[in-house]
Amino acid sequence: MASNCLDSTIHATSSPPLPSTIHIEIPTPSPRSTTDNYSARSQWLRAAILGANDGLISNSSLMLGIGALNQSSHAMLISGFAGLIAGAFSMGIGEFVSVYAQYDIESAQLKRHIKTDKESLPNPWKAAAASMAAFAVGAVLPLLAGGFIGSWVARVVVVGVVSSMGLAMFGAAGATMGGAAVGKAAWRVLVGGWIAMVVTFGILRLFGLVFDVNISSGA
Repeated sequence: MASNCLDSTIHATSSPPLPSTIHIEIPTPSPRSTTDNYSARSQWLRAAILGANDGLISNSSLMLGIGALNQSSHAMLISGFAGLIAGAFSMGIGEFVSVYAQYDIESAQLKRHIKTDKESLPNPWKAAAASMAAFAVGAVLPLLAGGFIGSWVARVVVVGVVSSMGLAMFGAAGATMGGAAVGKAAWRVLVGGWIAMVVTFGILRLFGLVFDVNISSGA
């Protein structure tokens, strides 16, 4: 009887067995998604990449189009310089107006939802500056590459080659900063630039041959 009471007392007072392994979960802060970084860049990245590509494609196509009707290096140089200035201001002002309209719309939405996160709003000044500067950088490449070459054939070839290299570079840079596939982006931009340059040169060259048009420096 005493033995049974002692056994029951021992079972009642003994602690439960400890587990062989103890799992301790330490909460760790979730890493910041890289998409947040890409989204933060999108305000100026889009304007910069579009501006550089537009400047390079439009100015090289303009210079090649003028070169199709006039073999003078001065004509291509002046047309390229005018295209650089006019295009840079056009891109900058156009981007400012476009982004400012987007800013007004998103600002009104934030007010309706009683939110104060103004960092997510687009910055029209930053977008305009990026677009204008990038357009000038893109436009100056064919201008400096072919504007001072005397031979007409060499000038046309150099403008096309340098512009192609610039298009591939801008496409790759935009893909790298945006987290996209570099090869596909560079090829897409390059093909688009080739189409613009070839079509512009071909149409104006055909126009000059059919209608016997030649823009001479003395006209």
